[in-house]
Amino acid sequence: MKQTKSLSFVSNQDARDVLLKWWKELDESRGDRAALRRCHNPTEVAFNPAFHRLRMKFKQFGYVNQESLALIAGILSHVRSNNERVHIAAQMATPKSGSTTACVSGLRFRRVLKVQDNTDLFETLIRIVRMLDGIVNIPVLANGIYWWSVNDFTRKEWAFAYYDKAPTES
Repeated sequence: MKQTKSLSFVSNQDARDVLLKWWKELDESRGDRAALRRCHNPTEVAFNPAFHRLRMKFKQFGYVNQESLALIAGILSHVRSNNERVHIAAQMATPKSGSTTACVSGLRFRRVLKVQDNTDLFETLIRIVRMLDGIVNIPVLANGIYWWSVNDFTRKEWAFAYYDKAPTES
């Protein structure tokens, strides 16, 4: 599966802006957001017109992995707020108020890192977004989803960010 090496939602400001603009437009079109939230897998997302609006906006970047983009669209429909101050994996390691343990346990986090299948990744990351109360770093999450199945770099980056924040979480 060939992917463009330059597409990054973190370092490419244009790609980030297109993605965030599309995500913000979901607030104005609650029906589209609701339809995406009802999807159970990336295939169902691909049948949704809101996904195709995003897909068409990304044509300007050349080749884009459409299945990865469908994963992103479906998962981002569950995001309520963008918090670019903290990496999503560090956020998973941060305890909720009144707690001393990570929001996402070390065991659950290691399970996330082992996910290979796109449908499993879809379900797992929606669950994680919900555990984080819908507040995540959208560019980092989208970048992670996009490159998840291509190489181990994303998983390593997430592991470093998680364990930098919660080194004792087992």
